[in-house]
Amino acid sequence: MHKKILLVDDDRKMLDVMRVYLENHEFSVIFTDNGSEALLLAHDSRPDLIVTDVDMPGLDGFSLCKAIKTSADTAGIPVIIISGKKIKDIDVVSGYDRGADDYLAKPFAFPVLAAKINAVLRRYSAKSCPAANKIKVEGVELDPAARTVKISGKPAALTRKEFDLLTILIEKRGRVLSVPYMLETVWGYDISNYNNPRTVETHVSSLRKKLGAKLAARILTVTGYGYRFE
Repeated sequence: MHKKILLVDDDRKMLDVMRVYLENHEFSVIFTDNGSEALLLAHDSRPDLIVTDVDMPGLDGFSLCKAIKTSADTAGIPVIIISGKKIKDIDVVSGYDRGADDYLAKPFAFPVLAAKINAVLRRYSAKSCPAANKIKVEGVELDPAARTVKISGKPAALTRKEFDLLTILIEKRGRVLSVPYMLETVWGYDISNYNNPRTVETHVSSLRKKLGAKLAARILTVTGYGYRFE
C-alpha cells in the first residue's frame, strides 16, 4: 500500500511540483496551502508523514509541527519541515525543538526529499516494532514504544530528538559515539552533505539541563570526537 503524504505549502507552484513528483514515485498525496486546514487533515486523513513549509500566513510550519506533536491523536505522525528563508542553524534547531523529524532547506532536489521521506518512515517503522522493551538505567526509565521517559519516577518533557538522542546514548552506554554517527542515526542526515557538530552539541546541552545535574554528568564529552553515556 502506498504511503500517504500530507504536503503543506502556500506556494502553489511548489506544492503542485512536489505532489506530482511524489505521486510518480509511489506515494499517495493529499495537500493544502493552509496550515489550519493541514491540522484538520492530519486528524481526519491520518497521513503517514507530513511535509510542511515554514513560511505560511496564519498557522506557520513551526506552529503546525508543534500542534501535531503535542496532540495525542497525531503525535505519532512524522513531520519534515522545509524552508527557503529560515535556514540558519538557529532556525533548524527551532524546528527540531518543536518536534520536527527532519529539516530541509529550499531549493532541494526532489530525489533528496523522497529519500528523506523514506528514511524517516523507516525509522518510525523500526520504532513501532513490538519487540522494543523498556530501558531502565539508574534514575532513568525509557519506553521506546510509547516514546516516554521518566527521571527518578517523574515524567520528563523531552523533544522528539532529545528522546532519540538519550535513547541511543543509553542503549550504547559506555561507548563513545561520534558526532557523524549521531547525526546519521538520530537525525537521518547524509554525512557527505551535512556534518555540523553544533546540531548535536545544542541538543546535548538541552538534554543535560532537563536531566538534572546528576544524570547530566554521566553524558561525557569526548573532545574532538563525540559523546559517551557513562
